[in-house]
Amino acid sequence: MATNINDLNDAWIAQGQKVSDLNDKLNAAVLDDKFNQEEFKNMTAERDNAVARRDALHTQLEEERKAQEIANMDDKNKTPLDDDEEDIKAKFIKNFQGMIKGDPKVMNLVTSSTDEAGNAIGLTIPQDIQTAINTLVRQYDNLQQYVNREAVSTQTGSRVFEKWSDVTPLIDLDDETATIGDNDDPKLTLIKYVIHRYGGITTATNSLLKDTADNLMAWLTQWIAKKVVVSRNTKIIEAMNNAPKKPTLAKFDDIIDMINTAVDPAIKATSFLLTNTSGYNELCKVKDAMGNYLLQPDPTQPDRMIVRGKRVVMIADKWLPNNGTTAAPVYPLYYGDLSQAVTLFDRENASLLTTNIGAGAFEKDQTKIRVIDRFDVEATDTEAFVAGSFSKIADQPANFAAGSTTTPGK
Repeated sequence: MATNINDLNDAWIAQGQKVSDLNDKLNAAVLDDKFNQEEFKNMTAERDNAVARRDALHTQLEEERKAQEIANMDDKNKTPLDDDEEDIKAKFIKNFQGMIKGDPKVMNLVTSSTDEAGNAIGLTIPQDIQTAINTLVRQYDNLQQYVNREAVSTQTGSRVFEKWSDVTPLIDLDDETATIGDNDDPKLTLIKYVIHRYGGITTATNSLLKDTADNLMAWLTQWIAKKVVVSRNTKIIEAMNNAPKKPTLAKFDDIIDMINTAVDPAIKATSFLLTNTSGYNELCKVKDAMGNYLLQPDPTQPDRMIVRGKRVVMIADKWLPNNGTTAAPVYPLYYGDLSQAVTLFDRENASLLTTNIGAGAFEKDQTKIRVIDRFDVEATDTEAFVAGSFSKIADQPANFAAGSTTTPGK
């Protein structure tokens, strides 16, 4: 029986809720004066197993999406690899070096290929090398890991998304003359995507041609990965800022209000807080009414900070910059489920092209290398994520009064 993507998606969301519930139990257990080490160990094992299943469901969901895309692909686009393509990495490096040197055979190959808009594609980066680039991308503070990423094979398209909406009760039919009204059917939103081209150029030195294939590959993947992170983060932040704006946060309780009321309870289990390094540093100094810091280490993962059980994700300032001025910065603080709020449509068709004539290369006897990345980012459910900001969060006032003292002898 064919796997239903909706079933996998529902199972993934349900498993995320289970993980959240188990984390709540663990948090309660460590705060209990009757703490039992053995019970805590068993609960931790159960939570870890739940996390593993949740992640496995997400991986399988992505695989099933790709499998359906392949199944729907036209037969004319399905061509087996020939003998020359068996070692794709070696062939790619050979062609890349030939492109830098201006080898006519390679240049004719890349300049004869165009995309749907008629633009030169250049030397297409093979899938296994793209995988190496994506692995390196994950080592940076990339926002792509938090959004819904969908691989697409067309330049344009559309998707239908169901928004979280209020559900009204069924009509009371005790009155036999009552008319049965229509149900409040799910609110569906049509999201259209158009793949855009994003590029960057670097200058290659003569020593680059003398490098070994491994060194050349390492240099390429690092350079492309950085470009991918910067360009995709920029567009994701633009989509994030389409989320409803919250009033400027000023005190401890404002953050609690955001956690408790900003998004639909149905996605609260998968929601998290997101800020940059500067904002994270400010939040680390905020104290509650009892003098405890607002940010607390997760008892199950001490290297991760939480607020009221919600994970705080930190992104470097250079990837998620402040607003305001250097003297008076305004720090970002988002909350919600980013995978529900934003979708990145990935064309997975990155390419390279070189020139030793254009872009000022001829005058300086240099070679310019251009990378093109093809993707689009669209806001899908603006109610699943809110955009907040703060300059300073005041400590929560103490909730107890100092006791009076009596002077001896009076």
